[in-house]
Amino acid sequence: MRLRFSKMHGLGNDFVVIDGVSQNVRLTPEKIRAIADRNFGVGCDQILLVETPETPDVDFRYRIFNCDGSEVENCGNGARCFAVFVRERKLTGKSVIKVETAGGLIELRVQQDEQVSVDMGVPRLEPTQIPFVADARAMTYPIDVAGKSYDISAVSMGNPHGVLVVDNVKTAPVAEIGPIIEKHPRFPARVNVGFMQIVARNEINLRVFERGVGETLACGTGACGAVVAGRLRGLLDDKVKVNLPGGSLHIQWAGDGQSVIMTGPAVTVFHGQIKI
Repeated sequence: MRLRFSKMHGLGNDFVVIDGVSQNVRLTPEKIRAIADRNFGVGCDQILLVETPETPDVDFRYRIFNCDGSEVENCGNGARCFAVFVRERKLTGKSVIKVETAGGLIELRVQQDEQVSVDMGVPRLEPTQIPFVADARAMTYPIDVAGKSYDISAVSMGNPHGVLVVDNVKTAPVAEIGPIIEKHPRFPARVNVGFMQIVARNEINLRVFERGVGETLACGTGACGAVVAGRLRGLLDDKVKVNLPGGSLHIQWAGDGQSVIMTGPAVTVFHGQIKI
C-alpha cells in the first residue's frame, strides 16, 4: 500500500497527515508505528487521518493516532494542521470547517493571516466525564505520586488532562513524574500531564507529558486544559498567552459552560509518499 501524506507541525508538535477521503487507507497499530518511527519511517508525534463524516452537516471526520499506535480523542495542534491540510489538498474551500472527532464536534476557522482558531468545545469537569476517580468534582485533587502528594487539576478537552502548578517549568520534574501520573490508577484512560508556571494573569509557561507520546514541544489541548485549570483556581484572566517549548498559543475561556477558543499557527513541512 502506497500512501500520499503531508508532514506538518504546530509549534514543533509534528504530524503525518493522511487523506482518507480520496485514497483507500487501512491503518493498523503496526503500520502506524512504522510510519511514526523517526529512524525507519517518516517520523512524527501523531498521525492524523482525514475521513468522510458520519454526522450530518459536518465537513470531515478527524482521527488521531499516537506514535505508539493508540487512537486518542482530540489534539489541538493537530486540529489546526488538519484545517490547513484540507484546504491545501483542495478537499474544501471553506474557511470555517466543522469536524467530528472521537471527543466530539469541533469548529476550525482559518484566518486571513493563516493563523487557525479552533473552538475546542466546553471543557468537561465532572470526574466521570474526564475520566478521573473521585467522589465529587473539586477545584484540585490530592494525588499520591512516588511517595509525595501533589495537588492536581483534572479536566477533559475531549481527552483527559491533569495539571500541576510549578514554580519554574525549566526545573519541573516532567521526565520523573510525568510517566507515573500518565498511568496513575485514578486516571483509568491514562492522562496528559501539564506542568504550568504562572507568569502573569494573562501568561503562563507550560510543558506537557503527552499520553502515549512523552514530552512534546507543544500540546494544544494541554494549553487549553492548563488555562481552564488556572481560571478555576482564580489564577488567570479569560485571555491567556501560553508559552510552550515550541512556541506560543493564545487561549480564551470565559468560564463554566463556555467553549475554549485556541488560536495558533500550522505549518506544512513537505509532501510525500510512503509504501507500507
